[in-house]
Amino acid sequence: MNRLNFFYEGAMAKLIGPEHGISKEELEQETKRLRPYLSRMQQTAAKADTPSAYIDERASINLPVDEERRKQVKQLARDKKRRGVECLVVIGIGGSNLGTIAVKDALLGKLYNQLPGATPKILFADTVDNDYIADLLNVVEHTLKKGKKVLLNVVTKTGTTTETVANFELFLEILRKYYPEDYADYIVITTDKNSKLWKLAEDRFDRLEIPHRVGGRYSVFSPAGLFPLAMLGLDIDKLCEGAKAMREVCLKEKISQNPAALSALIQYIQETKKGKCINVNFIFSWDLKSLGDWYRQLMGESIGKEAQKLTGERVNLGITPVVAVGSVDLHSLAQLFLAGPNDKYTSFIRVLTENKQSLKVPDHPEVDTLVEDLRGRSFSQIMEAIFGGTVAAYLENKRPSTLTLFPEKSEYTIGQWLQWKMMEMMYLGALYEVNPFDQSKVDDYKRVTIEILKTNSYAGKNPY
Repeated sequence: MNRLNFFYEGAMAKLIGPEHGISKEELEQETKRLRPYLSRMQQTAAKADTPSAYIDERASINLPVDEERRKQVKQLARDKKRRGVECLVVIGIGGSNLGTIAVKDALLGKLYNQLPGATPKILFADTVDNDYIADLLNVVEHTLKKGKKVLLNVVTKTGTTTETVANFELFLEILRKYYPEDYADYIVITTDKNSKLWKLAEDRFDRLEIPHRVGGRYSVFSPAGLFPLAMLGLDIDKLCEGAKAMREVCLKEKISQNPAALSALIQYIQETKKGKCINVNFIFSWDLKSLGDWYRQLMGESIGKEAQKLTGERVNLGITPVVAVGSVDLHSLAQLFLAGPNDKYTSFIRVLTENKQSLKVPDHPEVDTLVEDLRGRSFSQIMEAIFGGTVAAYLENKRPSTLTLFPEKSEYTIGQWLQWKMMEMMYLGALYEVNPFDQSKVDDYKRVTIEILKTNSYAGKNPY
């Protein structure tokens, strides 16, 4: 077998081991099919800083270099923070909030809201589950009763997402109750310039634009993601700098030096030639789990299609994305991954440098005998040993995998990874000859939902 690898300094390493069974010849054969699309990507990137920057669906790759749009976001965030906002409620679903959650968790931690001094707290209204939203509403009202300021950021690309509009109306009502005179000052609308919501907000609320050709799941570097992240005090310039650096690398002609093209090729070959129809992001960092959740939507909506766009042939193709966390899911899914059907391709993700205090196992004689060689070990050492054991088990059981290394968790490296994966998905769409920017079948549930609400009838709609 041939061993392939690349390393982009300052970013992530992606290692392709010999256990893959993917030869250079197989890669070169499929690479030829990517050349025309790579050229189109380069053409789109060349339009950055021009009026045509957002003229086609690949235009999200130009967001990291859009300094003017980022300047507007930073100014509005500064204005709102001066009002003493202590709680930010992001009202959105799917691509409207998954990127924000991913970056926030990766850099501030999943327990950020519980940490002392964390301001503003951030809450996400991304469902119409009655009990969950009732609890969320109670948290917000309790905050308002204490005299603390709450800001609503309503994020919806179309401006007509059912769940988002329902939650907006609910939280708007409580905001009016406590801020009857100036409630509008505590609302920011992020949407498409042509949407109904954009027009509704005119002369009433502050607005931020998501460029028309930028789809929701590709919008993390637009105001959809940047505004709430700026409100949290994260460095959105560094985030976009990382994305910009990765963007340049992922436009390179030489595929072995192009992370997005290479990882797309690997996944395509694994699925079409090796029968690996399930992609597992096995993330050995609890705070990075939400990156996997973001990627799950990116892959599910971009590649899960019923017909090829060129031939119109019905194909019902796709790769099923799965998220697992090490070492938690070694105690739930590892048995299936290592002994079950060999239909999975695993992407391991590791962080080399921890951001927070280093923890060690204390010296307690009464419990030291339970597990040998733990006394005095750092938690990082224990995790590294568990990770090494996992990789060895994958090799022993001939389960294909790759490894992505973050040198650290920072705005720069997280920005790189997000950009890499979005461009990977565009290349993967080209290989499958599908449109990675639409999600027509998602509209099926939306259409029937509206019909049911309009007629108040479930007749013929609910098979149960």
